[in-house]
Amino acid sequence: MQTQSYSNHIRFYTPHHFVFYPILMIIIGLACYYGYNSSEPLIWTFIVILLVFVFILSFMLRQHYALTLQNRIVKLEMRYRYFALTGKRFEILETQLNDGQIFALRFAPDEELILLIQKTISEKWSAKTIKKNIVNWKPDYERV
Repeated sequence: MQTQSYSNHIRFYTPHHFVFYPILMIIIGLACYYGYNSSEPLIWTFIVILLVFVFILSFMLRQHYALTLQNRIVKLEMRYRYFALTGKRFEILETQLNDGQIFALRFAPDEELILLIQKTISEKWSAKTIKKNIVNWKPDYERV
């Protein structure tokens, strides 16, 4: 398995990204073609709108539930890690960080986490800046 880093941490789900969506886009393209060349364009317009709606809805639903659960788990993980490292509760600092910052901090190893949290709060780092400042990336291969 390839070592995870900032440049390759995005994950694709093959059946959705490289099978379902391309096939659906081809069907939408064909429906547009037939709608343009048909004597009944109104029916084909409705079909295209319906297919586009299915495309958007399938993407949103697939991501929504998995990401909501993952977000809760990452926050719990960060609370546990911070408590294990410092003996203090992370909830106090959570109010000073947004979700994106917390999610970016999960890639930091224990040795870098406390300093990165301090710098993020004091210098108002974005999630992207946090990720770029991680020296020894802690991979998350089970990310949705």
